[in-house]
Amino acid sequence: MTDIPRLPNPIARSLFLDRHLLLRQTGGSGKTTDLEGLLHTLGFVQIDSVNTLTRAHDLILWSRRGQYRPANLDELVGKRRSAFEHWTHDAAVIPMSFYPMWRLKMARDEARMQARWAAGRRAGWIQEIDTVLTHVADNGPASSRDVGTDEKKSSSGWWDWHPSKTALEFLWRSGRLAVSHREGFRKVYDLAERVIPDASRQQHLEDAEIVDWAMSAALDRLGFATSGELAAFFDIVTRAEAKDWCAKALARNTILEADIEMADGTYRRCFTTEPTLDQSSDLPSPSARTRLLSPFDPALRDRARCERLFGFHYRIEIFVPEAKRQYGYYVFPVLQGTRLIGRIDAKRVGPTLHVRAFWPEAGVKLGKNRLAALTSELSRVQNLAGTQAVEFAPDWLRASD
Repeated sequence: MTDIPRLPNPIARSLFLDRHLLLRQTGGSGKTTDLEGLLHTLGFVQIDSVNTLTRAHDLILWSRRGQYRPANLDELVGKRRSAFEHWTHDAAVIPMSFYPMWRLKMARDEARMQARWAAGRRAGWIQEIDTVLTHVADNGPASSRDVGTDEKKSSSGWWDWHPSKTALEFLWRSGRLAVSHREGFRKVYDLAERVIPDASRQQHLEDAEIVDWAMSAALDRLGFATSGELAAFFDIVTRAEAKDWCAKALARNTILEADIEMADGTYRRCFTTEPTLDQSSDLPSPSARTRLLSPFDPALRDRARCERLFGFHYRIEIFVPEAKRQYGYYVFPVLQGTRLIGRIDAKRVGPTLHVRAFWPEAGVKLGKNRLAALTSELSRVQNLAGTQAVEFAPDWLRASD
């Protein structure tokens, strides 16, 4: 029986962060072709509307390219058409070269929406599908405020959309519409054939080819993973398909099993590749930079994986009543080297970046050097947030748990 290779936790962290472009100090303009390459390497960038400091997708890209600015991503989607908006596990910007693989997700999303949205959305949206599609075809790009003008548009919750808005989202998720651009943060939709370049739209792949691509591409970006983690990365492949793919790839010797040490010293059996293990023995030392990360950073998206690998428990408390929050409405994880050292509550208040609190992880001391590194990162992020000064609350430094 072949011995199962083992990867110590420090090396596993470095490998994982390197695949997410968070290990080394990297340069680049954060524009056009450089940004396209960055997006391709990450696989996707999650979009989120919360803007206490800056939007999630902008912080994700800025943390890897300090010259990046929000207009650069808008250009990729709205002008260059080298990226498109759709869903992975959530709304995301995705490289246009991946569009042919998203046809399977669109078909599966359509079936899922038809099965679930009838009961979970305001009545009448199914009857609006043809009307909305005709409106866009005849009048050009439209947002939710351009359709259903005679409908009640007040909302009682996140998903309580008026029927025409639901029809728009259904047509987008199922692939008949595409996001043309955004106005502010509002999506503007157009017919897919007027947004998606012909070369991407006309390429058709078999389901098996898409599954193989999605699994291989996920493993390349994660470095090591279980079949379930691979399926969840793009959220195209089912868990059953993922298990089957791993079993067949293992039999072909295109992947192998490895035991990855977790933060608590236990080992977790994962899949990886021989080239990945070879690379893991020659990784550079981590960058000295302390990084402010988005809660939706690709390295943190899988909360359970993050906790196992880094020993860092993180949950967003937006939907937690204020009195019951442990930390705050929207706090940012802080990475130093290969360690998540704490979380910070920082927000934009007019021209000021206000730091309400920093909670170090257990065993983390905020000495002179670490404090200097943290304040340097806060100074850097002002260029993205558009603030002019950093202000610390009197009790901003909290005790570690």
